Amino acid sequence: MTRFADFHARSIHDRDAFWAEQAQRVDWKVPPQQICDYSHPPFAKWFVGGETNLCHNAVDRHLQDRAEQAALIFVSTETDQEKTYTYRELHAEVQRMAAILQDLGVVKGDRVLIYMPMIAEAAFAMLACVRLGAIHSVVFGGFASHSLASRIEDASPKVIISADAGSRGGKAVAYKPLLDEGIRLSAHKPDKVLMVDRHLVAFTPVAGRDVDYASARAQHMDTIVPCVWVESTHPSYTLYTSGTTGKPKGVQRDTGGYTVALASSIPLIYQSQPGDTFFCTSDIGWVVGHSYIIYAPLIGGMATIMYEGLPTRPDGGIWWSLVEKYKVNVMFSAPTAIRVLKKQDPALLSKYDLSSLKALFLAGEPLDEPTAKWISEGLNGKAIIDNYWQTETGWPILTICNGVEKAPSKFGSPGKAVYGYNVKLVDDQTGEELTGANQKGVLTIEGPLPPGNLQTIWRDDQRFVNTYWKTVPGKLVYSTFDWAVRDEDGYFFILGRTDDVINVAGHRLGTREIEESISSHPNIAEVAVVGVADQLKGQVAMAFAIVKDSSGLLDAASRLKLEGEVMKVVDSQLGAVARPSRVLFVSALPKTRSGKLLRRAIQAVAEGRDPGDLTTMDDPAALQQIVDLIQI
Repeated sequence: MTRFADFHARSIHDRDAFWAEQAQRVDWKVPPQQICDYSHPPFAKWFVGGETNLCHNAVDRHLQDRAEQAALIFVSTETDQEKTYTYRELHAEVQRMAAILQDLGVVKGDRVLIYMPMIAEAAFAMLACVRLGAIHSVVFGGFASHSLASRIEDASPKVIISADAGSRGGKAVAYKPLLDEGIRLSAHKPDKVLMVDRHLVAFTPVAGRDVDYASARAQHMDTIVPCVWVESTHPSYTLYTSGTTGKPKGVQRDTGGYTVALASSIPLIYQSQPGDTFFCTSDIGWVVGHSYIIYAPLIGGMATIMYEGLPTRPDGGIWWSLVEKYKVNVMFSAPTAIRVLKKQDPALLSKYDLSSLKALFLAGEPLDEPTAKWISEGLNGKAIIDNYWQTETGWPILTICNGVEKAPSKFGSPGKAVYGYNVKLVDDQTGEELTGANQKGVLTIEGPLPPGNLQTIWRDDQRFVNTYWKTVPGKLVYSTFDWAVRDEDGYFFILGRTDDVINVAGHRLGTREIEESISSHPNIAEVAVVGVADQLKGQVAMAFAIVKDSSGLLDAASRLKLEGEVMKVVDSQLGAVARPSRVLFVSALPKTRSGKLLRRAIQAVAEGRDPGDLTTMDDPAALQQIVDLIQI
């Protein structure tokens, strides 16, 4: 055990030696020739010249020592299925999926889009792609056709892998019609669509395009597909995240740096070891699912639980029953999920044997102190450890690295900067670094970003530079777009976004995307969407719209009808996750005299706060109208 302060300092000041040691945690076909190439800032290349394979490190290398150990535990309370795959069985299934993809023409560098529910075949698909050196792009199964189409168009996949349906709350959610419409709307058309038929919803295959997974699998039960060794800098996947413009950003991840970062995080952050069981309650559509349902636990030689279902079905004890049944050692969830469980019978927390559980990690949105205290007390003092990170980073920026040195958690704080991250708080106006305690600034990271972070934006290097590296005056630093303060002990506290991205139950949504969707309704002239604090979800979207023709909105019933219509438009284009909590109709939106929308003022009054200095406002009555509506 070493002092974390020294460990972190070495990761910054003796960077190459530090990461050369961490790189020994993974298998290399060809060892790296250079640890970090930062000759072209802000683009960092990690473990240059090294050749490795993400699937080999997650699956194949464990066959010698733990072939019969559990690797993937699939549990669905939606379809009442449970199946455990050993490392040997997982290896076989991934090869079968890889063989199918090869038959469909997929080779190194091709893109494969995965639009699937939380089923084992989705894990096989991800691992099969990286086995072949193909680049997967997983799209959350809840996204509607409009969002799906933009991702198909940007990723331009050769093959799409999907299923007939997902299931939520015991009700089937048909994917195939959404997928077919998404493909129709996209300028890019895949060569083939591989369909996993769960027999939840009947569908008609598209002749010549759609391929049945079960039939194709039957032809490759014993096919051997070797791993394709790729350069460390070869992209492993892209994952789309909302931005402040309507076009989502394809975060591009490398192979070697990502593998090393995750391999180091398992013992150093999550205090786990081979043979442990890891239960992450996220979805593979999000970065947490990529990193801590699929890749990191398997790289670490652990068993990982892949769960399809709600945290409250059949009752609020389902997760804890799985902890008992599978002797879960480490659990990873989100503050929103814990707030949902707070509404359940508290006796469910003490009903099950949770003695195997070492810690509960939480991430996705800021963890409030009351929620942290409630779950800590409910779990009889088990360690509750907050994480702060982003789709872009791939693994935590801030947390407590108890695997390096034991340190106390502070409720409300994710902790300190993780090794490899040179975190600075800066003044957003001057770019000056803020070194004092409790000074509010923008949380930034000095380059190079550590291994595992995004390489760039898919097919858009300039957007990568402009979006993340040019927002702080006079400095080339990565902006997280989050306000934060640091206390006298070096613990950070996240205060909220500096841009127009909101965080709804851990799902990042661009307000611009929602505004564009609402504006497509024929009777909407103008709209402003802001994120408003919500006790359960952290934030919710709230919309304020000006209609083109107000003659039909003379009573509450007609306004409610139009509100419902607008929400259906958002549902159909972006999915229910983006639906505003309210759509309120106004005659004017608060703007400055130069025409700039006063979003922060709108957000403040929506949350019942003082909107601050309004001297530049053109028409004070516009803001008062919103105040009056909120109070009704």
